[in-house]
Amino acid sequence: MIQNSTPAEEKLSALKDYLKSLGSVAVAFSSGVDSTFLLKVAHEVLGDKAIAVTASSCSFPKRERDQAEAFCKKEGITHIQVVSEELEIPEFRHNPVNRCYLCKKELFEKILKIAEENNINAVCEGSNMDDNGDYRPGLKAIEELGIKSPLRKCNLYKSEIRQLSKEMQLPTWNKQSFACLASRFVYGEEINEKKLKMVEEAEQFLLDKGFNQLRVRIHGGNLARIEVEPGQLEAVLKIKDDLVQALKNAGFLYVTLDLQGYRTGSMNDILNKEQKEKYGN
Repeated sequence: MIQNSTPAEEKLSALKDYLKSLGSVAVAFSSGVDSTFLLKVAHEVLGDKAIAVTASSCSFPKRERDQAEAFCKKEGITHIQVVSEELEIPEFRHNPVNRCYLCKKELFEKILKIAEENNINAVCEGSNMDDNGDYRPGLKAIEELGIKSPLRKCNLYKSEIRQLSKEMQLPTWNKQSFACLASRFVYGEEINEKKLKMVEEAEQFLLDKGFNQLRVRIHGGNLARIEVEPGQLEAVLKIKDDLVQALKNAGFLYVTLDLQGYRTGSMNDILNKEQKEKYGN
């Protein structure tokens, strides 16, 4: 997506002014690049009137929850963990093309309740301008519930958020992009706790081996399709024996490597224009 010419520093100033105008905020905090940046700025501007809320569910890896907890403890930010029960939503388990809408609606309704209980004026989430160009049904739920999107409000792009995060010495400035583990499933395939655990273990193995931007997609419940950055394809082959064994230990029967490499939202390739227009934001 083409970025506008406004310097990132000016956008940061606008972001601070916008957050200040909200008075108090509850930030949906995943410990990712965007929400960490948003939470840090909100806390700088609002102090104790900025709190963090993190979802605890089987579609959100333990390492991300631990990082969220550690960051808030280090920064002195009030941190609340809310149990997200998306697997109890029958429609979600069946993984329809609007799965993300169902999940976001359930989660943000809970965060809105937490905000109300803590006398917080607004709930904020960390989507950025780059998210406008993809199929994001979750943004529709965010809009319907009146959730604020300060990074998009101030026209901030991912590259600018990384740049500003680096200048602010945030540990997430070069962290890999992440989406919930449910995004690894083919639409229409049942999502359950066992399969989510398989994906989490498979991705953790690759992260521990030094791979950065990656996905392990699951097909048919037993086939893993690995996506890494194109420049790391050969590196995967060098550890193929250990990799196959690790993924079989996790529960997969078949282990494949996607020669196209990592790409955002590859599971959306099967969707036609009508489906994207109907369920997207």
